[in-house]
This record gives sequence, C-alpha cells and structure tokens, in this order.
Amino acid sequence: MINMQKTILITGGAGFIGSHVVRLMVKKYTDYRIVNLDALTYAGNLENLKDIDNRDNYIFEKGDITDEQAMVRLFEKYRFDGVIHLAAESHVDRSIADPLAFIRTNIVGTVNLLNAARQLWKGDHAGKRFYHISTDEVYGSLGETGLFTETTPYDPRSPYSASKASSDHLVRAYYHTYGLPVVVSNCSNNYGPNQFPEKLIPLVINNIKNGKSIPVYGKGENIRDWLYVEDHARAIDLIYHEGKLGETYNIGGINEWQNIKLIRKMCEVMDRKLGHTPGTSEKLITYVTDRAGHDMRYAIDSSKLMQELDWAPSLQFEEGIEKTIDWYLANQGWMDRIVSGEYEKYYQKQYQGR
Repeated sequence: MINMQKTILITGGAGFIGSHVVRLMVKKYTDYRIVNLDALTYAGNLENLKDIDNRDNYIFEKGDITDEQAMVRLFEKYRFDGVIHLAAESHVDRSIADPLAFIRTNIVGTVNLLNAARQLWKGDHAGKRFYHISTDEVYGSLGETGLFTETTPYDPRSPYSASKASSDHLVRAYYHTYGLPVVVSNCSNNYGPNQFPEKLIPLVINNIKNGKSIPVYGKGENIRDWLYVEDHARAIDLIYHEGKLGETYNIGGINEWQNIKLIRKMCEVMDRKLGHTPGTSEKLITYVTDRAGHDMRYAIDSSKLMQELDWAPSLQFEEGIEKTIDWYLANQGWMDRIVSGEYEKYYQKQYQGR
C-alpha cells in the first residue's frame, strides 16, 4: 500500500477540465491520494478517466456539493489536505433557461465546500489549500481593445457568470474573514479532448461529421480567447502548489478568435481531414438569433501567471485545433455514446457493487 503524503479533493473531476486535472495529478503525484468527487450530472463522464481507473492513488466518490451534510461526512472520511474546486454548472444557455440550478451548484455548493474545509481544518492551515477555479466571464464584456486582468472589476452579464462571480467573492471572503487558505483562478474558453458536445468546438466537429447545420449566434462576430485544456491543467497544477495564498491568477491561451473565423477554420480543417471538396462544410453554417446578453469579447492577460510561476501556453490555436479534431475523429465511439446517453452506464458498470 502506498504511503500517501497528501489527500487532495478534486470536485467535478469527471467533467471536461476536471478529468484532465485528475489525470495529471494522479500520474504526476504518485504519493498523493486523489479523490475525485462528481455528481455525474449530464456532463460528468467517468469514461474520460478509464485509463487511471485502477491506480492505487485514485478514488472516485459520487456526490453532490449541494448536499451540505454529505460534504461534511466526505471531509471527515478523507481528512483532505487540499481542495481543487472545479464542480460547476457551466453552460450559459442552460443558465438562461434555469438560473436556480446555477445558484444551487455554483454558489450554495461552493459555500458547502468552504464550510466543510473550515470545519475540518479548524484554523490549522499548515500545508492546507482551497483552490477555486472560475471563469473570465465574471468580468463582463470587452470592447475592441484591452485585456482582462486580475484587478478588472466584475461585471457579469448572464446567470452563469453572476453565479460564478458570487462564488469567487465568497471564496475571497472566507480568506479575509476566517483566514481560510485560498487561491482563485479565472480562465478563458477551454477546448480539447473529452469536451461535452453542447460546447462550440465539439458541436461543430460532430455536426460537420454528420452533415448537420452549424448554428452561429448573430453574425458570429463575438470574440473569445481559447485555451487548450492540457495547458489549463498544467496551470492549475502550478497555481495549486506555488500560487500565493489570497491571490488571483488569470489563465488565458493568448488565442483570440472571432467565432465565425474559428468555425470557418474548423470547416477548412475538417474538409481536409475528411477528404471533402474545399468549402463543403462551410455550407452547413446557419445564422441563428443571438443569445440574450451575449458578451462581445473576452481576452485574458496572463502576464502575472507567466511572470510569477513561469507558465506559458504550449499550443497556438491552429496546432491545438488540429490535435483536437484528430482526437474526436479517432474517438467517434466516445461521441456516439455521449449523444445516445450510453456513456451514463459506465458508472454502473465500473463502480456499482464495489
């Protein structure tokens, strides 16, 4: 049996970003015990982690951060040394349809974790850390120039971003009020393998593959900064271990793309990889009514993270999108199981009865 030096809780570890963070931590820190907590709602998929399923230093716990007593029991069971908190409702369109679900998970759930950590650690914070991962959407919308920095005032425009802004403020409040050892990061749009296909990039890939229309909000002029998910996972690792307590770090890919240009680039790559006549996939583009409260531009200034912790993104978008498309084309079965709902059976098969 491995002598574990630290026990780390990663919430939302069966999700897109969380699964990459869990995999990195389990493989890199063999003397850590990594506990992956996930409610396995629609976007949680344990198949994303089947390659580390049997690692001695990895444990999966099914649970919901909105259940206050369950969180207390979990913290008492494992005596966590640290928390990396990724669990969240994260899709803007879903937040517009059902804002209360976002309030429960992103605000109440975060407070439940903060309270459980505070109760367990009881002021003994040596070697302890609560790391809260957030989004650049809390800052609102940029004009044609400028970048979000760690001191940009919050100006959320959707129920999703408002709920994340609230959780950010609460995490910082626990630092100032109770001395809880916290660190916060805000990231730009992530992309890469294992992303749930409601998100733009896997949606475009899947629709092109199946000859379906590609919906584009408004004129497609909105701009996002794209961050390859494995680069984000590396940043999370650095910030968890080396970030200064009480500080915020912005994580961006330095990859600004207008939505319509990004989609056209993907059409070009997909046509090439699928052997289509150039321009075939662009014919699938369909303009739809713009999203309510749709922010025009996000862009992150990552200079603090780069200078203080020596992090930099490893991929520019052109290279990252090639890798991402290659992964989805090579893993069509994964996508098919998501679309059909078959992926939800992985938990029952692998974990029920253990």
